Amino acid sequence: MRKLALSDDVLMAVEKPERYIGNEVNSVMKNLDEIDIRFAMCFPDVYEIGMSHLGIQILYDMFNRREDTWCERVYSPWLDLDKIMREQKIPLFTLESQDPVRSVDFLGITIQYEMCYTNILQVLDLSGIPLHAKDRSMEDPFVIGGGPCVYNPEPLAEFFDIFYIGEGETVYDELLDAYKEWKQSGKTRVEFLELAAQIEGLYVPMFYDAFYNEDGTLAAFTPNNVHARETIRKQMVLDVTEAVYPQAPVVPFIKVTQDRVVLEIQRGCIRGCRFCQAGMLYRPTRERDVEKLKGYARNMLKNTGHEEISLSSLSSSDYSQLEELVNFLIDEFQGQAINISLPSLRIDAFSLDVMSKVQDVRKGSLTFAPEAGSQRMRNVINKGLTEEEILEGAGRAFEGGWNKVKLYFMLGLPSETEEDMKEIARLSDRIARRYYEIPKEQRNGKCQITASSSFFIPKPFTPFQWATMYPAEEYIRRACIVKHEFQDQLNRKSLKYNWHEADVTPLEGVFARGDRRVGTVIEKAYELGCLYDAWSESFDNEKWLQAFAETNVDMDFYIMRKRELDELFPWDFIDIGVTKAFLKREWNNAMAGTVTKNCREQCSGCGAGTFGGGVCIEGKS
Repeated sequence: MRKLALSDDVLMAVEKPERYIGNEVNSVMKNLDEIDIRFAMCFPDVYEIGMSHLGIQILYDMFNRREDTWCERVYSPWLDLDKIMREQKIPLFTLESQDPVRSVDFLGITIQYEMCYTNILQVLDLSGIPLHAKDRSMEDPFVIGGGPCVYNPEPLAEFFDIFYIGEGETVYDELLDAYKEWKQSGKTRVEFLELAAQIEGLYVPMFYDAFYNEDGTLAAFTPNNVHARETIRKQMVLDVTEAVYPQAPVVPFIKVTQDRVVLEIQRGCIRGCRFCQAGMLYRPTRERDVEKLKGYARNMLKNTGHEEISLSSLSSSDYSQLEELVNFLIDEFQGQAINISLPSLRIDAFSLDVMSKVQDVRKGSLTFAPEAGSQRMRNVINKGLTEEEILEGAGRAFEGGWNKVKLYFMLGLPSETEEDMKEIARLSDRIARRYYEIPKEQRNGKCQITASSSFFIPKPFTPFQWATMYPAEEYIRRACIVKHEFQDQLNRKSLKYNWHEADVTPLEGVFARGDRRVGTVIEKAYELGCLYDAWSESFDNEKWLQAFAETNVDMDFYIMRKRELDELFPWDFIDIGVTKAFLKREWNNAMAGTVTKNCREQCSGCGAGTFGGGVCIEGKS
């Protein structure tokens, strides 16, 4: 019988003990005597968040298809268990075997957002793994980082042995095979890292040195080991249809954030929004074949018992076979109470028609993201939506029975004026006004327009990576301008406005574009007790400010100063396919308010189309 790592007393003392016991439906158990490699796949956040991440489900399935490898899962313990584990000196453990994480060969950490960085240190600390890669011995697992945040890995460079740059289905097999050979060779830990550094897409931070100018900007970034590459090329799946996909994903015991089957219909996006990192990182667009997706849908619903299926992509409306797939799902599962979720739809006639087929419009709300209130700002960010299209789409939705609309905007975008800010409220009002223009007998009760604004954060590998940020109080000032403008609108009783917390925004900006010197701040903040910084109930801005002060790192250097177009960035050694020349051109287009057509209308020559021997689905670049 499998022995749990936590006693009954501990499990009874913590919230949601099901987070820690494993043994869920479709989880994989293997015999330790029959495997050569143990891999712990970690999401550094609470179980409910980590279990909703598709990338881990894909890699978990892919690794466990290897007879010589056992991939297990580990998540950050919540604050209550964290305290008990420290007091009772209980090491962090994997869910499947309940063995200490330190006993595995690899600890792979998926890094999805910047505010989980202290949780990464929590995972290492509770596992008994030295925080700094240079201090690890042959008794410690190799710590690998992957996910979108590793496209600027430098703030975390001291804490990781390897960063995997790109999509996980590509070179992991090569790495695991190299590990088996090294394990039998008796060679040193550094010698394995030298083997890893020779695999395309793998970055070993200790083999590189950063040099700085007197003004603090990066002067040079160079390899210090003969096996290290000067440029790390993103790894990309060319044929996503034939890529591995989990048809029996693990089913959690408790309700998680995304409690449904997730069907990834395509990767990449044709739209070219200048603020969107994912839209640049995952170029070019690659679609999964609709027939393969139909089979996945059948198998995944059968193997999980879930009652909802979500079609996942950056822009689902642009999937060329969406109508066929949706009609299949409706017909195939008719009468089985299977809900179909369609995130990332544009507000156009086709999308609304699809939505009306899969959603009870009298209960659901319609969500879309104009991102900016004024047409000028939408042109700056290359959103590709006119006000006419927004109002026309909203009108169709209202005529189709919807009366609740959620709108998402950003504040603090480059070149934003007070007039642009106020247009957020005015556009929301015009949408509400459009509802009251339809005949009263066709309306579905009172109109509800909920507008929310987040604060813009410049990300690496976007045209806005040169943008300047602001201190937290300036973001609050801008949100207050919008709030006051909402109060002046004719339809204010139908309008509601929310904005995200401002204190965390500058921190995210520092981590997004920081260099290796930022790592000392993260470590100091963790020592001061910072943990679960993405959660408002545990985020402590004063401790973060103290960490910056005690490490003598200037936050304003990373967020307030102007960046010149020829500045060397900490992430410039990574090649994602999209060229820096294209990003500069798009930055200049943004400042001029010039719109760039989407990839389907016209190739913009970004470089991604032929990267790695692939081609865009349009075949134009």
